[in-house]
Amino acid sequence: MASNSIGKIFKVTSFGESHGKAIGVIIDGMPAGVTIDEKFIQNQLTRRSPGKSNLSTSRIEKDSFEIISGVFEQKSTGHPITIIIANTDSKSADYDHLKNVYRPSHADYTYQIKYGIRDFLGGGRSSARITAGWVAAGALAQLGIQSLTQLKIVAFVSSVQQITIPVAYTQLDLQTIEQSDIRCPHPATALQMIEAIENAKKEKDSLGGTITCVISNVPIGLGDPVFDKLSANLAKAIFSINAVKAFEIGDGFDITTKKGSEVNDSFIAQANGTIITTLSNHSGGIQGGISNGQDIVFRVAFKPTATIGLPQQTTTNTGETLRFT
Repeated sequence: MASNSIGKIFKVTSFGESHGKAIGVIIDGMPAGVTIDEKFIQNQLTRRSPGKSNLSTSRIEKDSFEIISGVFEQKSTGHPITIIIANTDSKSADYDHLKNVYRPSHADYTYQIKYGIRDFLGGGRSSARITAGWVAAGALAQLGIQSLTQLKIVAFVSSVQQITIPVAYTQLDLQTIEQSDIRCPHPATALQMIEAIENAKKEKDSLGGTITCVISNVPIGLGDPVFDKLSANLAKAIFSINAVKAFEIGDGFDITTKKGSEVNDSFIAQANGTIITTLSNHSGGIQGGISNGQDIVFRVAFKPTATIGLPQQTTTNTGETLRFT
C-alpha cells in the first residue's frame, strides 16, 4: 500500500493494523513553537473511542497515546511528530472463524484480490480502528489552527436514517453538541435518533446517518485550482473514512432541484465597499474551489455499520455458500 499519507504542508502518514501491537501517525509540517496540549489530544481520542454507550460498538479501547518525537517541553519542534496508540482490546481469537469468510460490505474480498493476502483479524488495515491515529493528527491540527488562526470547526450528527434536524444549522446552539450522547444539538431530534438506534440494536441491525461540519472565520483564498481545489481536497480526506458513501458542500444534491435564480449567491459591499460578502451561502463557502470567506458547510453520509447480529449470506474463499453472524 503506497497511499498512506495525505497532505502537503501538513502531511499525515498513518500506520498500523486493527489487531497489531499499535496504530499511529507521523505528522510532518507542524509549525514549531505550538503548545502541545496532551489533555486536549486525549479528550479528542476519548470522544472517538467506542464502547462508552449502547449506541456504539462493544469493543473498548482506552486509546491512550504516546508522543515519541517532535515535541520538547510541551512545544512542537518543527520536526516530525510521531504518535503511537497501543491496541489493548484486540481479542484476535474472536476472528479465527472468519479466516476464510468474506464478510458482507467489508473489504475482505477486495483486499484479498488486490494484495493476494489479507489480515482477517478485525480487517487489519481496512478497519475503522486505524482512524484513532487520524483523530490524534486532527487534534494536533486543531492545536495549530487555534494557535495561528481564528478558524472554528464544529461537527454534529444531523440525521439518522430518516430522522433529520428540521432547522438550519444557523438556528442551532452548536455549543450544546457535546451535551448530547449522540452529539446532535437539537434535543427533540436527538431523542428520536437515540430511540431509533436502540431499536435497531435490539433487532441486531444497524443504521446510517449524516454528519454536518461547519467551519467559520475562514480566510478568503484557500484552495488551489484546478486539481487542488479546497472542495476536492476536503472530499478526498472525507472519503478516506471507510464508511463514507456521499459528500456534499453547501446545498449539495438539493441544489439540483432549484433554479439558478434561487441558489446564486449575490455579492454585496459593506463598510463603504471595503468588505465584499454574499447575501446567501448556497455554495457552502467555496466558489471555484476557493474559499470565499463565508462559513464552509459540508455534510457526510455514513452507511449503516456492516457488522450486525443478523444472519447473512456470504461465501468462503473456496466458493462455499454459508450463513453467518
